[in-house]
Amino acid sequence: MKHLILTGACYVDTILDVPYFPGEDDKLRATTAQVRRGGNCPNSIEVLQQLLKQKRQSDKNEDDVPRTHLIAVLPARDASATAMIAESFGPSSGDASPNLNFCLYRPGHSTPASSYIIRSAATGSRTIVNHYGLPEMEAGEFQEAAKRFFESYQTSTEDSSLWHFEGRIPETTLACVNYLRSERSSGNGTGKDITVSVEVEKPGREGLRELAAVANVVFFSKSWAEVSHARPH
Repeated sequence: MKHLILTGACYVDTILDVPYFPGEDDKLRATTAQVRRGGNCPNSIEVLQQLLKQKRQSDKNEDDVPRTHLIAVLPARDASATAMIAESFGPSSGDASPNLNFCLYRPGHSTPASSYIIRSAATGSRTIVNHYGLPEMEAGEFQEAAKRFFESYQTSTEDSSLWHFEGRIPETTLACVNYLRSERSSGNGTGKDITVSVEVEKPGREGLRELAAVANVVFFSKSWAEVSHARPH
């Protein structure tokens, strides 16, 4: 079976639609408000779910349909926010649902990573304020999660996996990617078929170029492309 493992931050977004962006110390009534799960990797999994559902309906061989997995730092397992995030992916139905068992749950923490988004109807702007109060993932924690994945799934030469990373903390992500590269080289008797992709978004973030250099596939943001195009060659 093929596997898609996405590693990145998982947010709970609070989105407020307002007639115009308020000034400092102003009071303004929002026209609508909604709370939903966010984050680049979780959102990508939601899109993948829709595509894989179509493939599952048309493909008679279930082994040809990739399974999705998320590695993200979440609050404690029994926190209400954690339950909300899990439920946001829809009802659990075996391989059709993303696997959250490799996520890193933080005991004693009940507040998720959060984004507060103000959308202005007057200009179309989106102003975002983030809060990330959870202990960040360490490279050793990722390696333990990856080992558990290989023990559970990648046990034959027919198993393949694509590991995608959001480049939030390039130094940690680089260590994670290098671990996967070493696993791919060693094989450990299973001939691991591993592909690595990374997301390169913010041009000013140090370490992203080094991270992109070791990946098999790189997704560049529009802002990165614009800055790179503007630089003299």
